[in-house]
Amino acid sequence: MNGAETSGAGNQGSGFQGGPPASGSRKTPVYVWVLVGVAAFFFVCIIPILALIAIPTMSSMRKQASETAAIHSIQNIQQAEMMYAETYPTRGYTCSLPALGGDPNAGQPSAEAAQLLKNDLASGNKSGYIFAISNCAKVSLLGSDRVTGYTVTAVPIIPGKTGNRGFCSDESGITKYDPIGGTNCTQPMESR
Repeated sequence: MNGAETSGAGNQGSGFQGGPPASGSRKTPVYVWVLVGVAAFFFVCIIPILALIAIPTMSSMRKQASETAAIHSIQNIQQAEMMYAETYPTRGYTCSLPALGGDPNAGQPSAEAAQLLKNDLASGNKSGYIFAISNCAKVSLLGSDRVTGYTVTAVPIIPGKTGNRGFCSDESGITKYDPIGGTNCTQPMESR
């Protein structure tokens, strides 16, 4: 038995290959290189593809958010027009967005600066859209004009980029849209 034990111990010391390799000659296993290759492929190919898919989705979401903001802004303009007509009944509505705005620190509201809209919307440019009041219907009473009707429009600054649709409304409060981003608003808004 001592001879077998001795010969086994001698085999280990004399080049038996079953033990761990010496620290200086350690080789990287093949599976590590495969994992490195898969990771490199993922970062070089898959991530740019995912980015190309995500960019149009984000752009679409941004345009939809701008359109929703434009609809709300038109509603705000309509409310301001109603309040303006109540406050200045001899003038009726106004044909000027700046007349619906004004700085509250500048003094009391007036027909030229009614302070009914925030200045960003009263400037006519907000959230990727250009707003305007036009097509004002007027009636002359005792030598002064009273505005009895108007059209408010919102068109994208860059159609297809800042918004797809143009929006229009009037004193009736009904909002319609132009699918190509102009002011030819014939399509009724969907009820949600």
